Amino acid sequence: MEVNYKNKKYYNTAKYPIRQPKIMTFLLYLVSKIALMFGPKYKIEKINMEGLKPPYILLSNHMYFIDFELSAVATFPHRVNNVATIDGYYRRPWLMELLGCICKRKFTTDLHLIKSIKRVLQKGDVLCMYPEARYSPCGTTAILPDSLGKLIKSCKVPVVVTIHHGNYLYTPFWNYRKPRKNVPLYTTVTKILSAEDVASKSVEEINEAIKAAMEYDEYKWQKEHNIIIDQPFRAEGLHKILYQCPACGTEHEMASEGTKLFCKSCGKVWEMTELGELKAEKGVTEFSHIPDWYEWERAQVRTQIERGEYCFEDEVEVYSLPRCMKFEKLGAGKLVHDPRRGFILTGEYNGKKYEIERHPSGMYGVHIEYDYCYLRPEDCIDISTDKDSFYCYPVKQNVVTKLSLATEELFKLHSEKIKNEKSTRNG
Repeated sequence: MEVNYKNKKYYNTAKYPIRQPKIMTFLLYLVSKIALMFGPKYKIEKINMEGLKPPYILLSNHMYFIDFELSAVATFPHRVNNVATIDGYYRRPWLMELLGCICKRKFTTDLHLIKSIKRVLQKGDVLCMYPEARYSPCGTTAILPDSLGKLIKSCKVPVVVTIHHGNYLYTPFWNYRKPRKNVPLYTTVTKILSAEDVASKSVEEINEAIKAAMEYDEYKWQKEHNIIIDQPFRAEGLHKILYQCPACGTEHEMASEGTKLFCKSCGKVWEMTELGELKAEKGVTEFSHIPDWYEWERAQVRTQIERGEYCFEDEVEVYSLPRCMKFEKLGAGKLVHDPRRGFILTGEYNGKKYEIERHPSGMYGVHIEYDYCYLRPEDCIDISTDKDSFYCYPVKQNVVTKLSLATEELFKLHSEKIKNEKSTRNG
């Protein structure tokens, strides 16, 4: 059941992008160059790129908006069409269209996207996409879709991978409004597959090459390069991703202030050092490396799912973005995350009930925000369909990270089940 909008029109994502005008390529480069002058020091290194000209596919990791500026400088003077999400079009669809962007709703199946990508490459340009489809929560590689290999195999062009280091440390997803000073940015642009490689390798081999090239760990990189972050607020917001206490096991009772991370349930406190490590003030330090804590939480969620103990239900306030110029306030709703059915969002708008359902098999990830710049500066989760996007603000606090982890683990379990069934039939 769809939402009963007075205006029944939706933004049309199923249209081909224009070829980016050369003047826009230059202006984008110029604006990005100027913006980077007012930020931290940066370096862009090109590896194995000698003689490479478009068309090619550019894959990039994703930390913050500065990624786009660095990519614009790195790819100049070539035309680049970026795959961008619907909220990137908010209040500026004309500009995004003029830049040749390809609109996409997060974590949905979009067959027209493939046609648009191939059209860009046929015109001899660069197709840039961010396959993680979200800002990195803890500075490590997010899940990459297996469909990526199939897409690249069908496009028959070289593949280039851009890895941004330092962007996450400069503006971590969980506290991007307070940039850290003296964090150098280092971007590598590397050709990992030639057109001949793409033609000769299997889809599985292509996926493995991409996963290897896109592996990164920002906290490890910080320590290896001795990057000192001494801001007195450096731990504020860290509880957003580290929501479960490893000392007492309590969920959603973590908090942070200054350089401290602490559990409100058992009282244990950890200090975040200037090198991005954690140290317990008293007793054992369960996880000094922040990504290890995050992956421990993932394992806890998976165990709950496998035991049949996982389920989420809460009242939410819902906003939607069917078009690009205005968020629709849908009011109160109910969000359920069920291991069998996936996400079920229900509510009422303009006198009619609506129900939005997304099955676990169709979502390898979900879009979450900790401080959404376009709406309220609070935690929210975005459940998108082919035509609409629903931004849900739960009443319960500090729960969206667990919802993200659960979405990923449910998708993995479903995929593993399908593979095992195929193996049994073929064996």
